[in-house]
Amino acid sequence: MAERERDVSVGQLLLAEYQTVKDEQKTRIGFRDNLLYVTLAAAAAVIAAAAQAKQPAMLLALPPVCVVLGWTYLVNDEKISAIGLYVRDELGPRLAAQVPGTGGGFSTFGWEVYHRRDARRRSRKAIQCVVDLVAFCAVPLAALVVFWVSGEGGGLMVVLSALEALAVVGLGVQVVLYTRPAGPALTPP
Repeated sequence: MAERERDVSVGQLLLAEYQTVKDEQKTRIGFRDNLLYVTLAAAAAVIAAAAQAKQPAMLLALPPVCVVLGWTYLVNDEKISAIGLYVRDELGPRLAAQVPGTGGGFSTFGWEVYHRRDARRRSRKAIQCVVDLVAFCAVPLAALVVFWVSGEGGGLMVVLSALEALAVVGLGVQVVLYTRPAGPALTPP
């Protein structure tokens, strides 16, 4: 009897997995959200340094910083969404199937579905997309325009700035693509 009390049920394992993935999600949300502040601070520092030194070429530091921080933001945002999708479509139904006498008809983790039904969710996602595009793409593109208009820098600097512009535009495309709502869960073959 004492040995049976130490047995771990499938439900307990699933709940432990749920807690683990939700802890990861919470950590990623905090990290992701702080990346916006870090990006704004980095942009302000680069712009202030370039203005104080009267060196528009210093603005070329901004696009790589914004691309790296923006990509990190985007990857974390995607993982946050993936965790929610996994909880909704995989973990929840597996846990519900463990509830005796319900035939798997028991609903788990209602918040994971409920909060997605908000009528303003689409507009919030669109606004967040615009905020992300401004923070990670418009600001570095504006810095590049200021550099180009200044007429400073030789051919190598102009080539570098063009490559930076391509990287920023590429990030912008990814930001827009990742804004689309999550699709159905992928099940391994």
